[in-house]
Amino acid sequence: MKLVLGIIPARYASSRFPGKPLALIQNKPMIQWVFEKASSVFEYLYVATDDERIKKEVEKFGGKVVMTSPDHGSGTERCREASDILSSKLSLKFTHVVNIQGDEPLIKMEQINELMSCFDLAETDIATLIQPFDKEENIADPNMVKAVVDNKLKALYFSRAVIPYIRSASPELWMQNNTYYKHIGLYAYTTKALQEITQLSSSPLEMAESLEQLRWLENGYRIQTRISNYQAIGIDTPDDLENLKRKLAL
Repeated sequence: MKLVLGIIPARYASSRFPGKPLALIQNKPMIQWVFEKASSVFEYLYVATDDERIKKEVEKFGGKVVMTSPDHGSGTERCREASDILSSKLSLKFTHVVNIQGDEPLIKMEQINELMSCFDLAETDIATLIQPFDKEENIADPNMVKAVVDNKLKALYFSRAVIPYIRSASPELWMQNNTYYKHIGLYAYTTKALQEITQLSSSPLEMAESLEQLRWLENGYRIQTRISNYQAIGIDTPDDLENLKRKLAL
């Protein structure tokens, strides 16, 4: 029997978009959009933050919030602390924790269901989503992380580089010769795996590519993926936010 905890890590500081969780979209802060979308899936759903401004806003719209350390280097670490706090506070033993991106205001419940289906395989430690690149997208963009998977969709590697390299074709023809997958940064973990991976030291591949999931692969954890049928729309910059507002106004 699964007992799932949903966590939305949210921090105010951001080099590209300070205050992003509180940015307004149709008069509602972004964090409220995410919380309301995810609340249709989770019985236990919390925003995890280190900022009083975010805490006050979440409480204002009736969401649940847990305060965490300002020293975390990733959303995964913040999820671990929030999970520890809430397990003790609620006297519950969660089996799985879902790390919900706080900058995807249009997240769909179907995506979370896709993610959790990865745990139908008992050997899954960590779950995430992937999606084929569109022909219009630039697979060479290092900000769009590529995922390589086996024939059961278990992750083999993630990279900012274009992999696989197709030796028999010129780069402009690669997408005609292979399906390239982009990584959608939505994660779920068994509670056991979450406890363990947040105690691991940084690994060589992780440091080379600046991708924390490579640390988990290097240490033998099984990352199971699913191909999502839904387009993820992440907000990384103020320009992304303005583009989303224009789309919603159409």
